[in-house]
Amino acid sequence: MADIKLVSVHGGHSGSFCGHAVDALENIVERYVDLGFEWVCLTEHMPAEIARLIAPQEAAQGLDVAALQERFDQYFAEARRLKTLHQDKIDILVGFETDAYTGYEDAVAGLISRHQPEMIVGSVHHVHDLLFDDKLEDYKRAAQLSGSIEALYCDYFDKQLELIERFEPAVVGHFDLIRIHDPDYMQRWEVAEVRDRALRNLSRIKELGLILDLNVRALSKGAIEPYISAPLMEYAIAEGILMSPGDDSHGVESVAANLIKGVEILKARGGKTDWSKPTIGRHLH
Repeated sequence: MADIKLVSVHGGHSGSFCGHAVDALENIVERYVDLGFEWVCLTEHMPAEIARLIAPQEAAQGLDVAALQERFDQYFAEARRLKTLHQDKIDILVGFETDAYTGYEDAVAGLISRHQPEMIVGSVHHVHDLLFDDKLEDYKRAAQLSGSIEALYCDYFDKQLELIERFEPAVVGHFDLIRIHDPDYMQRWEVAEVRDRALRNLSRIKELGLILDLNVRALSKGAIEPYISAPLMEYAIAEGILMSPGDDSHGVESVAANLIKGVEILKARGGKTDWSKPTIGRHLH
């Protein structure tokens, strides 16, 4: 694998600016440099704009909406400082990762206007305003509100398409994250309503020239494959959809964790490793 360029299209969550991450952003960037990454996108989570949607870890730290907004300002300042500091060693793109809860459209647009990021990762972590990728009980509650597990998948992919159409994010984050608490997720791809929505979204991603996040963090959480799952990945490969690895790092130890394993899975399925890098400023509107 020595011929594989080390890159991350989705990384850099840090204890400095994220309640569920650890370590200083500076130390995480230094780790990317030490490992010889050619480029990396720093993509801290957008701050919650509604008190009830503040992540549990951040609520436990006593952070309110105003404090989260201030911390996000500090993130951009620090990320840009590190970009300049290490510009001779690594190409850093400074961006952020979206959510898609109630009111996210105005919130994301406002953050883009305020901070002028170089790219964004378009991600869905909520369905029915429930953070489904954290606690299992919230995942189950979201499925109840949708009406079934299959309907939950449908609601997720519909929300994802809405996000894609509205913002055309340079990178689409962990495409099938909705499978996170579903041990039987491979069965969902056989359900026409679910499969059709997933393939519809992939086709739209291709049409818009967006990049799929080959997100290897799933492997660190015990999954047998990265996001995106085998049948969907094979479709993306066959269609020539752009794809680049994302380590989705949440601390120094998770920088590049399982990245090579994820790339090996991609190669075994016929995927290419001529990684696509986001074009600075493209798709931002």
